[in-house]
Amino acid sequence: MTRPPTSTPLTRLLTLAFGWAASRALMLWLLVHDGLPLLGGGGVAREVQRLYFRWYGVLTQGAFPVDDKLWQYPPGAGPVLLSPALLPTLTYFEAFVLLTLAADALILFALTRAGTRPGRSLHGAVYWTASLPLLLHVPLARYDVQVTAFAVISLLTLSRSPRACGAFAALGALVKVWPALVLLGMPKGRTSRSAWTSGAVTATAALALLAAVFSNPFSFLRQQGGRGVQIESFGGTALSLATRAGWQGRVRYQYGAMEFVGPYVSAVAALSLALTAVAFGFLLLWRVRAGHWTEATPFDAALTAVLLFTVTSRVISPQYMVWLLGLAAVCLTSRHTGQRPVAWLLVAASAVSGLDYPVLYAEVAHCTWTGVTVMVVRNGLLGGAAILSFVRLWRSTRPAGVLLPSPSSARPLPEREPSAA
Repeated sequence: MTRPPTSTPLTRLLTLAFGWAASRALMLWLLVHDGLPLLGGGGVAREVQRLYFRWYGVLTQGAFPVDDKLWQYPPGAGPVLLSPALLPTLTYFEAFVLLTLAADALILFALTRAGTRPGRSLHGAVYWTASLPLLLHVPLARYDVQVTAFAVISLLTLSRSPRACGAFAALGALVKVWPALVLLGMPKGRTSRSAWTSGAVTATAALALLAAVFSNPFSFLRQQGGRGVQIESFGGTALSLATRAGWQGRVRYQYGAMEFVGPYVSAVAALSLALTAVAFGFLLLWRVRAGHWTEATPFDAALTAVLLFTVTSRVISPQYMVWLLGLAAVCLTSRHTGQRPVAWLLVAASAVSGLDYPVLYAEVAHCTWTGVTVMVVRNGLLGGAAILSFVRLWRSTRPAGVLLPSPSSARPLPEREPSAA
């Protein structure tokens, strides 16, 4: 009996490229038909067409928005929102979408290059290609793909250059803060010091440059502190259930999101912040106790850290799933990762997020039983993924036969390996 022919590396790469092109064409079709009632009636595209374009007009004058409650982003977001000016023959919306697709393709390229190295896997590239469309067309009309590109490239350059890793993480953090978390899993010793030092120097230099070019670079801090409990967060899901039980709060559009107002909302927001602090404490405890590093540990730790901070946040917008899918894809480039079950949970959570927004967003906003059920399922999957991710990270870095290893038992990752990206 003859064996079925096995696919060649070239065939696998061509199949991957075709899958990416076909899936992104479908996402573009959905974006073009964003006005369909089933897709939320145009709400997804309006954020770029109106809000981002308005900020673009302010930024071209050399200033960050002031007294704009919707501007809640670090100064690094400015150059990203100005980037459509690089394509002057297109409208702002068209240029923004095209550049987002370019960042998406860059992520795929980085994952593919890392996956074709000896001992690595193309599963990460396949995962990114197949999972992002579960969020429908939302990723194309937000700049989270660009931010995720910084984090993905940061992690995949670690084995070649810890300094480059730190620099990319810092640049991403200046755009949307969370990429700084990818540095929490750096191997102890010289690698960690090099990455963190490079990140600090890069962030300082970039901030100084942005402050010299733009006025009011820190205006976002005032608006960020006023954020409440968004309806899609864990706290929002609890309040949605309370609404069904007779609680007198209501949903109102403020700070660029649908948030709850009413009794106990401030307490729920404070609890979310406290849980974020607890999550950070658990991550620090893990780092102190960890005694065994593999090539996958920095990847796994980055996913765990961002997951924990996401589930404890007062805001969990649908586009946050882009971050998690990107980090899960990086994990899957390594055959040593312990996060495969977590990656599958994130796929399920992304599929439900596509229902949450934009398909059933009106139900979620009105706290109907349908909307509440969707959020309970989505956040239940995210909560389970966060717990499982931390448990598997803890166990994977524990030396064999030792329950709680001491830092002296650490086996650091080699300082230099062939290029990962």
